[in-house]
Amino acid sequence: MGSPEPATTSTALLTDHYELTMLGSALADGTHARPCVFEVFARRLPDGRRYGVVAGTARVLDAIADFRFTDAELSQLEATAVVDDATLSWLAGYEFSGDIDGYPEGELYFPGSPLLTVSGSFAECVLLETLVLSILNHDSAIASAAARMSGAAHGRPIIEMGGRRTHEYAAVAAARAAYLAGFATTSNLEAGRRYGIPTRGTVAHAFTLLHDSEEEAFRSQVDKMGADTTLLVDTYDITAGIETAVRVAGPELGAIRIDSGDVGPLARRAREQLDSLGAKDTRIVVSGDLDEHAIAALRAEPVDAYGVGTSVVTGSGAPTAGMVYKLVEVDGKPVAKRSAHKESRGGRKSALRRHRGTGTAVEEVVWTTAGGAPEPEPTDRPLQIPLIRGGRVEADLPTLDDARQRLRRGLVSLPWEGLKLSHGEPAIPTQFL
Repeated sequence: MGSPEPATTSTALLTDHYELTMLGSALADGTHARPCVFEVFARRLPDGRRYGVVAGTARVLDAIADFRFTDAELSQLEATAVVDDATLSWLAGYEFSGDIDGYPEGELYFPGSPLLTVSGSFAECVLLETLVLSILNHDSAIASAAARMSGAAHGRPIIEMGGRRTHEYAAVAAARAAYLAGFATTSNLEAGRRYGIPTRGTVAHAFTLLHDSEEEAFRSQVDKMGADTTLLVDTYDITAGIETAVRVAGPELGAIRIDSGDVGPLARRAREQLDSLGAKDTRIVVSGDLDEHAIAALRAEPVDAYGVGTSVVTGSGAPTAGMVYKLVEVDGKPVAKRSAHKESRGGRKSALRRHRGTGTAVEEVVWTTAGGAPEPEPTDRPLQIPLIRGGRVEADLPTLDDARQRLRRGLVSLPWEGLKLSHGEPAIPTQFL
C-alpha cells in the first residue's frame, strides 16, 4: 500500500461536479440507497497495444480509505452553491462502506476485463468514479507503456527519469507504475521515499558547463562519488569526453552516459574506445527521447542500460488507458448502456484466464455471476481478488514487489505474437458468457 498524497491535495474534491449533481437528485427522489454494482473496464486497448497492465489499485484503495469531506471542503461546496443543504449534510458523514473486488496490480487485462467491481449504495459508489478512474487510467497507461519498454530492453535495466516532463504528483505515481512494470530504478526521490523504489541518478550538462573544463567537472564528480560513478560524456565531443573520463577515473570507471545524437553508432564507437583504453567493464548508459521502439532498435548495440523520461510518463503515445466506470446492476438486476459504440454489458461479472497445458494463455473468460461460472478446466486461473469488505481494506494484499512478479509471469504466459510492438489484435481474445 502507498501513502496518501500531500495534505495540500483535497481527496474528496477530486469528485466531479456532475457526480454531486447525481447524488443530490438521487437523495431527493430516494433512489440513493438502492444497492448497486459499478464496474471498471476498458472497451478497447489503445491503438496498437496487445495487452494492458493493471496499476494503481493500491493507490485507489488508499484514496478510498481517506475519502472524507472535511469542514473546509464542505464550506467550499456551500459557498459556491454546488449542493443543497440536504446533500451537504449527507456528505458530512460520508464514508464508503461497500465492497470492492478487482484484478490485482501487475495483472494483464484485455477489452472487457472487469478490472474493478464496486458494490454498495448508489450514493456511496457514484462519488468514487472520478477518483477511481483518474488513478487507474493514469497508472495503468504508464505501466502498460513501461512493460513494453522493459520487454524491448530484454533484461537490460531502465531508469525512470521523467519527473521533469509531467505534473509533480503524477511524477511520483508514474515512477511507481514504471517500477511495477519492470524498470529497475527511478531518479524520483519522493517515489523512493514513499514506495521504497531504488533511486539512481547522475549529473546534467549544467554540471560540466559550471566548470572551466570537462576534466575539472569529471574530477570533481569522481572525487566526491568515487570511480564507480557515471560520467556524462557528450557535453562537447564524445570521443574526447570518453578519453578524459577514463584518464580521470581510471579503467575502473563505472559508466558513461550518452544523452544525445544517434546513440546506436555512438555506443558502438564508445565501446571500442573504452575497451582500447582498458575500461572493458565500464558500462554504457544511453538516454534522450527513448521509447520502446528506440530501445528495441538498440538491442544489438553494446548498451548496458537506458534512461527513459518523456515517453514513459506520457504513456508512450497512450496517456490514458481508456477505462470507464459503469453501473451494471441495480437491486440485483442487470442494467446496461445501449449507446452506439459505448455499449456496456449488464450484470456483476467475474473472470478467469484460460491456458494451455504448456502455460500459454489462450483466452480471457468473462461471465455474469448470476448466470454461474463456466465449467472449470485444470489450467484456469481466477483473476479478481477481494480488495475491500464493508468499507475496510483487506489485509495482506499483494505488495509492489508481488505486482512486479505477477506481471513477469503474465508476460511469459502470452503467446509470442502478443509481445510484438507492432500493431495487432489483443494478445488473447475475451470470451463473454
